Amino acid sequence: MHSVTVKGQRVYPSKIVCVGRNYVEHIKELGNEVPDHMVVFNKPNSALTNTLHARLGEPLHYEGELAFAIENGTIAAVGFGLDLTKRGLQSSLKKKGLPWERAKAFDGAALLGAFVALPPVIETLSLRLTVDGATRQAGGVDLMMYKPATIVTELRQFMSLEDGDIIMTGTPAGVGVVQAGECFVGQVLADQEILVEANWTAV
Repeated sequence: MHSVTVKGQRVYPSKIVCVGRNYVEHIKELGNEVPDHMVVFNKPNSALTNTLHARLGEPLHYEGELAFAIENGTIAAVGFGLDLTKRGLQSSLKKKGLPWERAKAFDGAALLGAFVALPPVIETLSLRLTVDGATRQAGGVDLMMYKPATIVTELRQFMSLEDGDIIMTGTPAGVGVVQAGECFVGQVLADQEILVEANWTAV
């Protein structure tokens, strides 16, 4: 089992629950329709990695996200995550009306930095992703269609959330292709102050 660090302790998520299409501008950039209901898909523990790959069978696309760790059935900590996607394969699957797991749940599809305690007001949280020093993505709770508390409430209607499970809350506009050698820096901010930072160099 792969682990993540939550408030200084190593934990082993049973799953990573991902919310898709949660930022309107990202929906527009991919030419998707705004969903009537919250879009949910899972990544298994085996998707976790510390290595940012540029290719795994095909070029990979990055999606920076606010991620939350679960404890006692609710959000307990926040960190930065990269949801990696085989975009070509995903597009092909979507056209056929097929599930996305082959494009989203493969080994190496999820990178997560350290998780830290939540700020007093969760609505102040945002993320920033830079690649080789240039900002590629920025956005936060204020832009989400489904806020963190709503996400947890909806998920608990049909699945159990175990201690250590991770919720990834969707990505703002600015996704793109990972290039080998690029340096990715993901930051979680509260009121524009950096709470925690994660760094990866693509191979």
